[in-house]
Amino acid sequence: MAALARWCVRRRLVVVLLWLLALGATAAAAALTGSAYSNDYEVPGTESGRATELLAQGFPGAGGDSDTIVWHTERGTVRAAAVEQTMTRTLAEVAALPTVADVTSPYGEPGADGPGATRISADGRTAYATLTFDRPVGELTAAHADAVVTTAQRAAGDDLRVELGGTAVALTEPLGGHLAEAVGVAVAAVVLFLAFGSLAASLLPIATALVSVGTAYGGIVLLGHTMTVADFAPMLGLLIGLGVGIDYALFIVTRHRQGLKRGLSVEESAVRAVATTGRAVVFAGATVCIALLGMLILRLGFLNGVAIAASLTVVLTVAASVTLLPALLAWIGPRALSRRERRRLAEHGPAPEVPTGLAARWSAFVERHPKLLGALALAVITVLALPTLSLHLGTSDQGNNPETATTRQAYDLLADGFGPGVNGPLTLVAELRGADDRLAFDGLAATLRSTENVASVTPAVHNGAGDTAVLTVVPGSAPQSQETSALVDRLRTEVLPRAEHGTSLDVHVGGVTAGYDDFAEIIVGKLPLFVGVVIALGCLLLLLAFRSIGIPVKAAVMNIAAVAGAFGVVVAIFQWGWGSELLGLGRAGPIEPFLPVIMVSVLFGLSMDYQVFLVSRMYEEWLETRDNRRAVRVGLAETSRVINSAAVIMISVFLAFVLTGDRVIAMFGIALAAAVALDAFVLRTLLVPALMHMLGGANWWLPRRLDRLLPRISIEAPKAATGDPAGHATIPARRDAPTHADV
Repeated sequence: MAALARWCVRRRLVVVLLWLLALGATAAAAALTGSAYSNDYEVPGTESGRATELLAQGFPGAGGDSDTIVWHTERGTVRAAAVEQTMTRTLAEVAALPTVADVTSPYGEPGADGPGATRISADGRTAYATLTFDRPVGELTAAHADAVVTTAQRAAGDDLRVELGGTAVALTEPLGGHLAEAVGVAVAAVVLFLAFGSLAASLLPIATALVSVGTAYGGIVLLGHTMTVADFAPMLGLLIGLGVGIDYALFIVTRHRQGLKRGLSVEESAVRAVATTGRAVVFAGATVCIALLGMLILRLGFLNGVAIAASLTVVLTVAASVTLLPALLAWIGPRALSRRERRRLAEHGPAPEVPTGLAARWSAFVERHPKLLGALALAVITVLALPTLSLHLGTSDQGNNPETATTRQAYDLLADGFGPGVNGPLTLVAELRGADDRLAFDGLAATLRSTENVASVTPAVHNGAGDTAVLTVVPGSAPQSQETSALVDRLRTEVLPRAEHGTSLDVHVGGVTAGYDDFAEIIVGKLPLFVGVVIALGCLLLLLAFRSIGIPVKAAVMNIAAVAGAFGVVVAIFQWGWGSELLGLGRAGPIEPFLPVIMVSVLFGLSMDYQVFLVSRMYEEWLETRDNRRAVRVGLAETSRVINSAAVIMISVFLAFVLTGDRVIAMFGIALAAAVALDAFVLRTLLVPALMHMLGGANWWLPRRLDRLLPRISIEAPKAATGDPAGHATIPARRDAPTHADV
């Protein structure tokens, strides 16, 4: 690491130009190729996945995206001549637009049995048309969808509302743009300036993070052309990259500033900062990537793309922190210190930093009252984690959008006029092998109509070859409700097996709700394995680093506590709806099924970073004095300020992404912000030191036999850890300023 840092410092212009070239090249390539994201929740081998396959094989023309145009009148009915003429003309104009394959109008022969009767509400005030594009939504642009929305809504008047719903229509609804990133970066800049007192030093972490994250963003766009990448993956990469990128750079700049205050030259200070703290940054980044790539063991294509995209962002932020940052540090020279710090250094010479002020007083307070403060921290975590017990995994839909969105308005109009289930019908598909199968499937509609929670059933539709048939079941409950999920289970385990008895018929239940339920079931089934692997890996790394049984066990418990508390906050806001409308995030709904996996992955790495930073200073003091109380007190006093500054930056960046208006991204932002806040302000600076004070010397216990078997690793370079220029393995001498991670 020292050689790499020295090369970057001495050839800083080359390093900066290489990074700018990488940023420009990926941005240009991404702009030329465009995006190709896909939110494919289908899991091969599930029943909903099989239903999708049969539908695609038997009805190949049904592959385009299907949206709805909904209109409603408060006075009269939608059958009134003026309304019918207006909407018939409008639907014809929509049908004539490029990329529109077909528009199915509800207007037909009059009477209850007319062709359009099922698309006109019982009170006659609401109707909808089905709009089919000639291509999947992934191949549509916002311009295509905007043309449809603009054409349809021209028909709206004082007595006629026109709203549109569907995946393609959602492309036209504005999100927060780059406001979230701008707000997060601005808050981070303020925190860095308050911490450093130097404008130049406060801008370097932001510049490093922006260059690396921008390069990663372009890379994720290109990645979408080679594998399934969710449309929220770039924003998730930005969220994680800005948070960890600024934090990693903060740690290195802090160490560099300490070196300058000790009288080191700019070059030597930057090299030592990268050789010491930079190694810890690489270690922390590697743990984040390992945890993220752990999602690959779930074997879900949807998550594979998210894991690789997020890992790419972390890799590039780490690379920029240990290459671009030292080059920039060399460029600004002694201006990494504030004017007052430079003047003091010139007048009084090098002087060690002694922890004073709030950090020192807080550390002493925790030492005096470990039981009380530990119980208080435990109570806070328990209260916040309680809502997690009611966690309902599912996938939000346009009914969770903000009230002002046309997709939300269309969703509500359909639910009011036709019942909540019309927004999430179930699709029953079967492969027919003979006349018996055909008769059994045709008679299935009557059986389904008498089934509990079934609002309506369409007649069976057969393809041209007569080997595939499909019918649609509209539930009596909303797509997200547990009653609809129960209906899916009842159809699969009770109703359909009875109808299939005595035939070769095999009916598969598909549709949006069934697909989401299958996806959530797969996630929940594999989640214990995934969490176990991630926690075991974290415990192993901490065991090797700190030669202790207690430290890894406490870290594992703390990680679980942080995740539970964060999920409690997410459930309260998004599932219970506490303040979700106020924040512009729509109404209450289920929690995305992939959120637990990604949350565990990201928090594992972030928590490991804070754990190493805090406990390593305690471990150094323990090796020198064998006084646990002093080790915990000194370690907390010397690291809490940097941990808190880093946490404030991460929380600010994460919360800023609520401004995007995207429910999934906002869910990630609030979950990660809550977890980091709990981790930094409750766990690492309160509960962990309180427990370590109560456990005493048992914190550092390790069986001698296990100690002999375990290999020895060092997060920091031997020279930095020992202070011996020759690199001899001596006992670390006590330092007056905090290091990032010494073993």
